[in-house]
Amino acid sequence: MFEQKIKPLEVAQHLRVSRKLACRWHQLWRDGGIGDLVSRGPGGSRCRLSPRCLEKLAAYLEEGPNAHGWDVGADDGLAHGA
Repeated sequence: MFEQKIKPLEVAQHLRVSRKLACRWHQLWRDGGIGDLVSRGPGGSRCRLSPRCLEKLAAYLEEGPNAHGWDVGADDGLAHGA
């Protein structure tokens, strides 16, 4: 879009993002080209769970909330059971 001389404000409106973000994208594009707009992957720190803990977590999620004391009602979402 920037190559087509579309202003950051129009980009923001079209992509439904903030004007500030579109301006940041425009600056990155202007300074480093399209390559600087490529995602660098998810932010934040890396997962600190051990492989064993990740396996246990996956198993718990697979079992579902009812297996862990949560009463899932069809009409009221999650309500903690006794």
